[in-house]
Amino acid sequence: MNAKIAVLAGDGVGREIVPEAVKVLKVVAERHGHTFEFIPGNVGGHAIDKVGVPLPAETLAIAKHSDAVLLGAVGGPKWEGLEYSLRPERALLGLREQLGLYANLRPAKLYPMLADASTLRRDVIEGIDMLVIRELTGGIYFGKPKGIEPLPGGGERGFNTEVYTTEEIRRIAVVAFDAARKRRKKVTSVDKANVLESSELWRRVVTDVHRGYPDVALSHIYVDNCAMQLVRNPRQFDVLLCNNIFGDILSDEAAMLTGSIGMLPSASVGAKVGLFEPIHGSAPDIAGKNIANPIATIASAAMMLSYAFQLDKEAAAIEQAIVKTLELGFRTKDIHAEGMQLVGTVEMGDAIVRNLPS
Repeated sequence: MNAKIAVLAGDGVGREIVPEAVKVLKVVAERHGHTFEFIPGNVGGHAIDKVGVPLPAETLAIAKHSDAVLLGAVGGPKWEGLEYSLRPERALLGLREQLGLYANLRPAKLYPMLADASTLRRDVIEGIDMLVIRELTGGIYFGKPKGIEPLPGGGERGFNTEVYTTEEIRRIAVVAFDAARKRRKKVTSVDKANVLESSELWRRVVTDVHRGYPDVALSHIYVDNCAMQLVRNPRQFDVLLCNNIFGDILSDEAAMLTGSIGMLPSASVGAKVGLFEPIHGSAPDIAGKNIANPIATIASAAMMLSYAFQLDKEAAAIEQAIVKTLELGFRTKDIHAEGMQLVGTVEMGDAIVRNLPS
């Protein structure tokens, strides 16, 4: 197949890990007879430095006219003093909104050879294999009214609005139930329906959608209890269905159960063009040192092959290469343990390329 891939490295370690994923994709394409055209674009703080905005019109056009988007990370202390609307993170929200990316899929799976890298006991985390599905374009990050306003007696008031419509909840619920059918057929919907009206609607709509999936089990859980259960008994979860803010928080918690946030990929899908990125940030403190873990980005590229191009065999080849590389003892600093071979970002990418099935 022929495909155009927008490559948005972004900031910090994004500029180191994305080239490793591209390197892997090029080898996969060559071995399986595909042609991938990689089209670079500026985004985040890097774009601010160049043209003054985090999501230039040119970059958005590149993304819209591509078949998929591979993203690194955005942000850093350098740009924290900017006006809120001009900060690097606004590029992510803009891409999600403009591309109609309403569903974020974040798998959290423990590689057995990394069990000791987790801060939790082995008997708690062994066998973790869950998928966090986060709604991306609604909720408190996009709801209006929002802002900061002065108070008559002095001081200010900051406010945001948590809002969801029936259709926004319905479509993300469909994604969750469809995903569960390909897994262990269990959805746990996360809300705070005991105190939030938006969650009351969420629970009602999810329950209604479930009627069309009698083969999938559905349960509901309050977000605070879910946070506790993730560290108490994470194996109980298969698919976690979350609104925007709950999914943002819980997916990072689920990531750390597996040993390192540098290991986990994500896919953001919706109307047409999917966006694929590691779930971690730009990590400016380690940027430029060749120590960042590229596995999450390489695994995101595998998700791209599967979700955007239906190239499941090629995606599986990348996953096999990651597993073999870890089995051979290669480790970046974040997952390194005694007796393992410490390697840098580039060296880890090279090892995964070497271990791709021929």
